[in-house]
Amino acid sequence: MNLPAYHEEMEHLHVGTLAPHAYFIPHGGAESALSGERERSERFTLLNGDWKFGYYEGLYALPDDLFGDAATPDMLPVPSVWQNHGYDGHQYTNVRYPIPCDPPHVPAQNPCGLYRRDFIWKVGEGKATLAFEGVDCCFHVWLNGQYAGFSQVSHSPSEFDVTALLRDGENALTVLVLKWGLGTYFEDQDKFRTSGIFRDVYLLRRDAAHICDYFVHTALPKDGLPARVTADVETVGAPEVEYAFLDAAGETLCRGCVQNGKIDISVPDARLWNAEQPYLYTLLLHCGGEWIAEPVGIREIAVRSGVVELNGVPIKFHGVNRHDSDPAFGPAVGMKEMLRDLALMKRHNINAIRTSHYPNAPEFPRLCDRMGFYVIAEADLETHGVVFRRGQYEEEFYNIIADDPQFAPVILDRVQRSVQRDKNRPCALIWSMGNESGHGCCLDAALAWTKRFDPSRLTHYERASFPPKGREINRTDLDLYSRMYPSIEEIDRYFEEGRIGKPYVLCEYSHAMGNGPGDLEDYFQCFHRHEGHCGGFIWEWCDHAVVLGEENGQLRYGYGGDSGEKLHDGNFCMDGLVYPDRRPHTGLLEYKNVLRPARVTAAGAGRFRVWNTLDFTRLCDAITMRYAVLQNGKELLSGEVDPALLAIAPHETKEISLPLPEGLAEPYAVHFSEYNRDGELVGEDETGRQEYAAPLPAPAGGPVEVCEDAARVVLRGAGFEHVYNKLTGCFDQLNGLLAQPMQWNLWRAPTDNDQYARLRWQECGYDRAHPRVYGTAIRQTDTGCALEADFALAADALPPIVRGHFTWTVHGDGQVSLALAAERDELLPALPRFGLRLFLPETADRVTYFGYGPIESYIDKRRASFRGLYERAVANMHEDYVKPQENGSHYDCSYLSVGGLAVTGKSFSFSASPYTQEELTAKAHNWELQKSGMTVVCLDACQAGVGSNSCGPELLPEYRTPQKIEFACRFTLR
Repeated sequence: MNLPAYHEEMEHLHVGTLAPHAYFIPHGGAESALSGERERSERFTLLNGDWKFGYYEGLYALPDDLFGDAATPDMLPVPSVWQNHGYDGHQYTNVRYPIPCDPPHVPAQNPCGLYRRDFIWKVGEGKATLAFEGVDCCFHVWLNGQYAGFSQVSHSPSEFDVTALLRDGENALTVLVLKWGLGTYFEDQDKFRTSGIFRDVYLLRRDAAHICDYFVHTALPKDGLPARVTADVETVGAPEVEYAFLDAAGETLCRGCVQNGKIDISVPDARLWNAEQPYLYTLLLHCGGEWIAEPVGIREIAVRSGVVELNGVPIKFHGVNRHDSDPAFGPAVGMKEMLRDLALMKRHNINAIRTSHYPNAPEFPRLCDRMGFYVIAEADLETHGVVFRRGQYEEEFYNIIADDPQFAPVILDRVQRSVQRDKNRPCALIWSMGNESGHGCCLDAALAWTKRFDPSRLTHYERASFPPKGREINRTDLDLYSRMYPSIEEIDRYFEEGRIGKPYVLCEYSHAMGNGPGDLEDYFQCFHRHEGHCGGFIWEWCDHAVVLGEENGQLRYGYGGDSGEKLHDGNFCMDGLVYPDRRPHTGLLEYKNVLRPARVTAAGAGRFRVWNTLDFTRLCDAITMRYAVLQNGKELLSGEVDPALLAIAPHETKEISLPLPEGLAEPYAVHFSEYNRDGELVGEDETGRQEYAAPLPAPAGGPVEVCEDAARVVLRGAGFEHVYNKLTGCFDQLNGLLAQPMQWNLWRAPTDNDQYARLRWQECGYDRAHPRVYGTAIRQTDTGCALEADFALAADALPPIVRGHFTWTVHGDGQVSLALAAERDELLPALPRFGLRLFLPETADRVTYFGYGPIESYIDKRRASFRGLYERAVANMHEDYVKPQENGSHYDCSYLSVGGLAVTGKSFSFSASPYTQEELTAKAHNWELQKSGMTVVCLDACQAGVGSNSCGPELLPEYRTPQKIEFACRFTLR
């Protein structure tokens, strides 16, 4: 068959398709329409299911007869992507195009899938519309062997009027999907590259005269007048259209008829929509035999004096970026998966979503309306790959497509389809032109059209912050100043200079890759320091992965390169707040508590300041709060905060008093727990700082026998024998408790956020440093024996990284104390960590500690942890990131007990793991890890924070390890 080459032509973006319009499903009755369940509509025929399928390596390989049974010998579920069913292969790339950059042309070896679905149809009066909600990348359609048309834009609906092609009884639908097309150059999003019919396919039975589109507008009460709901209604065949307006309880507030395509409704005492209280009315349209129910949220988004306001109230976006993604289904997510994501976000205090970088499934924004989320609705546009024009990343080529007028219709088409589909969604507050596509005349035209078409919403496009060289851009049609991954210093400078005067939004920040992010609290403080900062969106929601197999009930996840593809970007897709199966990362728990509804600070004895961080809800209407007084690792008393004390208006702070015991001695902490109306914990806070008096004996004096040779010192006393190594400056043995000699420790298995720092670390030898001890002086003391030495840590071919002096004291009762002062070479980068590594038998499988817990914590990632006394199994202290890396540390500890060893000190971090750092560094997947057969304990005088430098700024200076290090601790042997 000689097919037209529409997939490589800019003149034929769509052939035979209906004009884009608002997403809706007509029903045959009011009750069915009001149910909100499209499957209940007798006018809706879902064509999902198992389709006949044939996979071909290119158009040239297609059979002459596309419609014969031999052309589609296999079966494939629809919706799905064929890579998840053994055809073609998985490929993950971030920026680089997966094909040669030669727009509009694509490779001749262009994989394609031929689909066939037979169905029964009863021909009647009216029209029939065939709808595809999402096909990647482009497709041709035939019905009963007759050509229906062609369409593209993977993540937007395509509809065809197939009335004349249907026949009574059995019908055959044939669809040819191409993997590559013109759209490939405009859909270069950071994700697995997948292909096929990945969203729903259905037929709609329409009256000959029907509603074809409508646009609902809302206006807030003003000047004593009530709120208004208006709508522009477009019809085919000029039918009469009736409407009813219902409240959330289903009570009819008013009825009427559409006059000259207009609806105008006054709503006295209107309840306004926001993410905290997502109140929805319903506009019920009746036209002939069709009923359409449209949820309506009355709300207004605006910028006033450089501040984003919803319904006249300044708001902050506590957001995430979200792909349609699932390890089993790829982008073919259904209602179950969407509800799962949104429910999990809600439980973690997230109020906003950027649909990165395309419109999510059509039902998704309707769920956001209902559940309460603000949405940046992003067009299906990214042309990032153009920056590799000369083989390396070069910013100067970013605008090649965006500033070329021949591509303006392509870009405008994508923006219009996004806006038209979701124009009635109250959750959609901001139209985004797309992502990382450069800037120029094409985007200016898209912004201008959007602002003319819908001036009621805000507009966004991040790359507008980087106009083509030598050109000023027209910011008239752009409402927000948007950035990705700026430093906090850069944000502060924006407001200090005040040059642009537009609200600032971070469409991406705090790259949540692996063990991270570690800068969430710092950004939160920055957002609230500047009224004109409306918040940001974490990159991103979930780890993207494919299922490689299963072993012992555990799925094995893979990422870029695991499917044999040559061009890929590794594990850069494993960058979410949740694992592929939606188990929360500790980063999500951190984010949840940074976004807690109430923040509590001390205001004096028994007095506390409570800040309501919510935008629209009194604190007492959102949460209940409990408190507990903690001292020396124990709870002294607890109670519930009187709800009357929490009658705190949004954004307001109020001082409250609690009945704490008189004369309560310091130090103690007061811990606050916040619960939502469903009884779920949504936030924690703590004032004060409790300390812990470890139940250990003070060091006792007594004789210590010393026996030494050239390499070792054996120290014996009442009931103990220790072996000190003169060459390493550490102990080879502590009374039989060590499974392997102790070591000085500089290295950590690099986190994903260390990926740039690790290059310098390795250049400087941090991963292979070994000790040099410049002679050990041994002297008797009042309590035992001291071993004192200068030392250095260095790698071969390089000068010392660290120089220092230590004193080990072995007390007469066998306890061992360390006092150390060291200094890093100031010319070298900050260390990953500094401390000791102990190897204990694997039977040392439980840990008790006093410090930040119970989840992993670091100097910059500890807002979901609190100082307390915890007991855990070592097996449960490993955070199982898909790509192994440093994990499981606990910050600011003063006591640790593991096996027969107890450690005390003023403030140290520790981790206990069955894996060595070398094993975590070497392995690419968690399912490849081999346990060491020991319990590996890292005692850190200091450890670097985790930050978000895999894409974000460098680690803040205050979270880096210091140049000068002091460490003091004591080992008590049980």
